[in-house]
Amino acid sequence: MVKERFVETYSQGVTNVRKIIVDTETGVNYLLISSNMTTGCGIAVLVDKDGKPIVTPVDTENQ
Repeated sequence: MVKERFVETYSQGVTNVRKIIVDTETGVNYLLISSNMTTGCGIAVLVDKDGKPIVTPVDTENQ
């Protein structure tokens, strides 16, 4: 079975969509924002108050 590299952990909105995506290999969290399907989107690394990337622990045993 192929493991997905990125998983969606949060989604909000229909026209103005905000999603949190997690890299399953590194645990780094990304914010994806799209105003609608025709104008494109943006993606950025989520950071904490100190400017360090937010990292979700990854399950390295099952990779």
